[in-house]
Amino acid sequence: MTELKRVLGFPAILLITINSIMGTGIYFLPAAGAKYAGPASILSWIIMSVIAIYIGMCFAELVSMFPKAGGVYEYCKQTYGRFISFLIGWLLLIAGNITISMLIVGAIQYLLPYPLPLVKTALSIFFILVFNFIAYKGMKTSAFMLVSFAVMTIGILLALIIPGLFSLEPSNFQPFFVFGGSSIFITLFFIAETFFGWESAAFLAEETKNPEKVMPKAMIYGTIVIAIMAITLSVVALGNIKWKIFGGSGAPLADLGGAIFGATGQDLFSLGIYIAIISAVACWVVSSPRLILALARDKLFLSQFAKIHPKYNTPHRAIFLQTIITITLILIVGGAYRMLLLLLIPLAIVIYSFTLVSLVSLRYKKPHLKRHFKVPFGKVGPILVILFNIFLIVMWATHEEGAIDSLKFGGSLVLVGIPIYFLLEMYYNPKSIRIVQDTLAYLTLITEGIGLPVKRRKEIIALLGKIKGKTVLEYGCSVGTLTMHLAKEVGKGGRVYATDSSKREVDIAQKRLDKKGHKHVKVLHDEDHHKRIHPHVPKLDTAVSVGMMGYVQDMGAVLSDVNKRLKKGAKICFVDYDKFFDIIPNKEWLGDDKKIKRMFHNAGFTVGVLRKQGFAWKYVIIYGVKFKNV
Repeated sequence: MTELKRVLGFPAILLITINSIMGTGIYFLPAAGAKYAGPASILSWIIMSVIAIYIGMCFAELVSMFPKAGGVYEYCKQTYGRFISFLIGWLLLIAGNITISMLIVGAIQYLLPYPLPLVKTALSIFFILVFNFIAYKGMKTSAFMLVSFAVMTIGILLALIIPGLFSLEPSNFQPFFVFGGSSIFITLFFIAETFFGWESAAFLAEETKNPEKVMPKAMIYGTIVIAIMAITLSVVALGNIKWKIFGGSGAPLADLGGAIFGATGQDLFSLGIYIAIISAVACWVVSSPRLILALARDKLFLSQFAKIHPKYNTPHRAIFLQTIITITLILIVGGAYRMLLLLLIPLAIVIYSFTLVSLVSLRYKKPHLKRHFKVPFGKVGPILVILFNIFLIVMWATHEEGAIDSLKFGGSLVLVGIPIYFLLEMYYNPKSIRIVQDTLAYLTLITEGIGLPVKRRKEIIALLGKIKGKTVLEYGCSVGTLTMHLAKEVGKGGRVYATDSSKREVDIAQKRLDKKGHKHVKVLHDEDHHKRIHPHVPKLDTAVSVGMMGYVQDMGAVLSDVNKRLKKGAKICFVDYDKFFDIIPNKEWLGDDKKIKRMFHNAGFTVGVLRKQGFAWKYVIIYGVKFKNV
């Protein structure tokens, strides 16, 4: 497998980190702070900045230990089992695409504050396609774009902050406390998104030079820079626009530009901030596919997405998938920036809390692991931050209308990941496959007419030729769907050996055969079925298999095992399923006729391949003869 290349130095990754973290928060949330806490929101920014810098330091320690493409998923993998680490990866995948959608919606809101849904949607999709194409073309191309955008973003903000400091109106800060003390803490929840994005930068660790030392510095320095800019920008905004007016702004920094520079300034900063937010979109678009890559490498996502482009050294399939997901999300949510924000914040807080637990756990589990940076109070500090996070969510949930609904919807997104995890485990893990097959054995029996209709069974047997009186192997008999037909075709003078890994399916098949009096069929249960032919299977005249190739770990070894039991000229027919719902693939090689023929040829078989439409899948029918011993 081709690896990602290390092309990013410290200046580049620092600027990318700043841009990744900045997101839309710094452009919208100073107004949200003013709305909920008035001038006292400055205190919220100071408190949040201190907490964010500490979280940034926690990320710095973790990335110094595990500078890999998976980022947060990688840290959680080192702490939790496959199930929890998958769920964190799943949440990261959701949060990343919500972030991209929210950034685009926020950018369009600055550029086009008017209700033009079709124009906004078209522009959003355009930028998604452009940035994903640049991400596809390689990290050097992407890095040039990201660094250029980051420099522009910092320049735009400084162009507001520096002049704004000289035009402050002290009376705007009076009275300072216009709401109760709880408003400061509620504000913390809403402004927290300003500092979300460490995970995005961490995804690029595998493409950073000397990441163990460079990434921690980028995380810490980048967070400090954003904290200073956020606090200063809040002071400048509230000092130039009365908090009640500023709190109701839909494009707050454009209005700030107008207050400092006049109408022309407002128009220029609307365009400038649009560009700045779009630059953050580019950061997330480039970095997020690395998470899909990491999950696929660990077989917690379809392994096809672990491929690296041989020319551009990018996870091109993951980029393509991300493009589809983000466009779909944009079409669903339209311009609902606030809805996306309320979904993202609790998801991110949960992800960061699990990450902080990982840091504490690794201090105890792997104390001797090399750390190029160690966060102070690493065993206590993260726990205090987690407790603070819980406090924020409780405050928000009890004071904000609609918060509970947002939490319920976010929870439902988590629940969707659970069956996906078990499907993936069934797809790759032989033990899980057996458990699922045992659990669903009777459902398989009830639906066998859909999975393998009688017409398809007859086609398979026809491809085997005349099998009357012959010895046949059925590799993967399931509940006996095809076995019953094979028993009838070979007759009592023949012999069928039917094998499978599921004990319950084998028992069902045996009962069906006994009921029909087919004593010439021997059903064999084999827990190692995914990697061999049962040793009790003798010399054969032909072999057939349905639905097994996607589960087999080493198909070449199994085919060689079949070859040893067959004479030259013996016929075989192997059938499997692909392109479920015309989208979801089976094993990669099953989608390529040339690879199929090459694999079978290497095992001593000359084969043809037929593809036929099934109920919600394509049948892959591989048939041929043995031409040599291996």
